Amino acid sequence: MCGRFTIHSKLNLLLQQFALEMDERELPDFEPRYNLAPTNQAPVILQTESGRKLELMRWGLIPSWAKDKSIGNRTINARAESLSDKPSFRSAFKRRRCLVPADGYYEWMKVGKEKQAFLIRTIDERPFAMAGLWETWHDPDTAKNVPSFTIVTTAANDATSQIHDRTPVILTPSEFDLWLDPEVQETPRLQTLLDALPADRIKVDPVGNYVNKVGHEGEQCVQIQRTLF
Repeated sequence: MCGRFTIHSKLNLLLQQFALEMDERELPDFEPRYNLAPTNQAPVILQTESGRKLELMRWGLIPSWAKDKSIGNRTINARAESLSDKPSFRSAFKRRRCLVPADGYYEWMKVGKEKQAFLIRTIDERPFAMAGLWETWHDPDTAKNVPSFTIVTTAANDATSQIHDRTPVILTPSEFDLWLDPEVQETPRLQTLLDALPADRIKVDPVGNYVNKVGHEGEQCVQIQRTLF
């Protein structure tokens, strides 16, 4: 599962890291986030006719056929094994795949009587891309279109399985083009991308309980605490 993540890298670094075809003037207005939660706006990378673009979307996918946006509260993650079967994700899996940039994500594990938060990052501590799906839903109350996304998860690797049995699919740069290409719709081909990143490319650090509360923000969320294992 992925229920909170961080994206505090400067947007001009994301331009370089993800080969975005846009200049800094085209980037959306987005403040660094250290505790991004479902229903929040987050940057998402799409493939367009003119190249990769970064847009802001609501976290929690709202299918185009949904009667109201509350379904998005239950669709923040999509299991890789059933993307082609679930009505909420089936169409997006075929045609609307995206990258969700992040610096890290959080998971919680009970340690004694307390819930311990862990910050999970790639070993190089650079921004990485989680596999995502996106949709556009028309809000009948506001007459506006609401773009939204979900993060694809898979079985955890050895680095994180002690904490949670699921982990976001983290794609490598060599996999970006295939995942983003809307012309590629063959399920077996796409499923080859949806394994966990190898454990030796992941680092797991305990952080303080400040991050536990939704709404807490800032660098205090990612301050590393004592090593537990």
